[in-house]
Amino acid sequence: MTSNESSSHRTSDDPMLLGTTMRARNKVVTAKEAVQLIKSGDIVATGGFVGAGFAEEIAIAIEEYFLSMGHPKNLTLIYAAGQGDGEERGLNHFAHEGLVERVIGGHWGLAPKLGKMAIENKIIAYNFPQGVVSHMFRDIAAHKPRTITTIGLGTFVDPRNDGGKINEKTTEDLVELIVFDGKEYLSYKLPPVNVAIIRGTTADTDGNISMEKEALTIENLSIAMAARNSGGYVIAQVERVAEKGTLNARNVKIPGILVDCVVVARLENHWQTFAEFYDPSFSCETKIPLQSMTPMEMDARKIIARRAACELKANDIVNLGIGMPEGIANIANEEKILSYLTLTAEPGVIGGVPAGGLNFGAATNTDCLIDQPYQFDFYDGGGLDITGLGMAETDKHGNVNVSKFGPKLAGCGGFINISQAAKKCIFMGTFTAGGLKVSVSDQKLHIEQEGKTKKFVNQVEHVTFGGKYSAEQDQYVRYVTERCVFALTKEGMELIEIAPGIDLEKDILALMDFNPIIKKPRLMDERIFNPEPMGLEGNFQDMPLEDRTSRTLNNPAPCLDTEDKFSFIPCEDSPFPLS
Repeated sequence: MTSNESSSHRTSDDPMLLGTTMRARNKVVTAKEAVQLIKSGDIVATGGFVGAGFAEEIAIAIEEYFLSMGHPKNLTLIYAAGQGDGEERGLNHFAHEGLVERVIGGHWGLAPKLGKMAIENKIIAYNFPQGVVSHMFRDIAAHKPRTITTIGLGTFVDPRNDGGKINEKTTEDLVELIVFDGKEYLSYKLPPVNVAIIRGTTADTDGNISMEKEALTIENLSIAMAARNSGGYVIAQVERVAEKGTLNARNVKIPGILVDCVVVARLENHWQTFAEFYDPSFSCETKIPLQSMTPMEMDARKIIARRAACELKANDIVNLGIGMPEGIANIANEEKILSYLTLTAEPGVIGGVPAGGLNFGAATNTDCLIDQPYQFDFYDGGGLDITGLGMAETDKHGNVNVSKFGPKLAGCGGFINISQAAKKCIFMGTFTAGGLKVSVSDQKLHIEQEGKTKKFVNQVEHVTFGGKYSAEQDQYVRYVTERCVFALTKEGMELIEIAPGIDLEKDILALMDFNPIIKKPRLMDERIFNPEPMGLEGNFQDMPLEDRTSRTLNNPAPCLDTEDKFSFIPCEDSPFPLS
């Protein structure tokens, strides 16, 4: 694949486009007609985040056309965020031998059928950071030679490691290491985009697209521009059609000059997300009472979320990953401190409360919604004060793996962008996996049943977060479990906190494949193990007014000792020696 190859297959005499011209520039066609624009060997870009913004109707039409006609064949798929429901929908429709030859994707876990093809060496497969791919679309549109960034250094995307290659069938190097002014960067090669598949809410007959009922705007505009400026086609799925000139110009997100075909979807293929047909709070039509959020049960997940929430400070701009990190939002709501924070999500959500599950990426009560490439501009440049992310596997170097485990391919998504660039990175996960059961009494933690699988290993299988690179950048990194907390240092992983009731040797060291640095660990805050609220609101309110109303890096986290947050706190019930 040559960088910015030009595409010459866009022709004004395409039979399908001739048909729309004969209909007085009415660009509305059927899905079956639209997909006939896709030629064998094309590079196809798809928009979407889980299910939000994904053109399900068009994906189904491509699958049906291939199965009935045998073409298009040997497509290259390129996409930023994961698109699927983990079973059948989304990019799973492309998982047929012969239909797809190569995939360049940000996240694979939601399209397990594609992931299986990659693991079995049936397709050429790359995994690049989600934010990088979203920027690649913008750079393709501008005919830039490369996307150049520090994102991916020290991870499996670094060409000194795997270069983002997923399997043995994948051999071409699409990532290069370069140096400017003595500093290392990664240079990502840019393919053309022959076909862009996007989604909106309303289109007029000229192809102008608005997105008033969509949960996200993601990178639709960038994808459309990339295709148009590559000489390719743009196919847009919508819910409804309006007369030419009737859309408010300020509401048009994709101008008609970029759009070739408009497909009106059946309602069952145009859900707002893969979990909700339509939630008006996701589209900013209404706001809902946050008191309706269900309090978390006192289990390992809540303990971890509470300890992670102790890292929050007034005026923090926050990103939360999917799964366990979502619990931070619940805790912040329980503790009545949401008003002191701004929660964000990588597809462009600013403010409100990010949703979870198959609604992940959407949010309720948002303050602002921007396109995903701009959100990653902000993230990559260090705009995030703190992030909470999952931690599936960690090693003695502080590396974290969330992307690949034997035959299971999840992919990195936005994890690399977010973890590498946030000022404070809090990794969250249980200490062991597979059957762990805990209980809490008398403000102490009890291990009722130990997990079967160790998560603190000598070397992670896949480096999604590079501990060495992070330590060199002096990034603030913590690894929070239900029973202890580690800090990343230039010397390695240091054990800095232990839960009350936990035995250092039996419950921690015996279940690790390496010995962490141990100096003077302290007890985790006992309030974390009390069923009652921790009182974080009082900590925030007790701050001086200037600290509550202005952003400063010197504001202490409310659960931590403000004089020496790593000092040892003596306790008669300490499970480890005082000396």
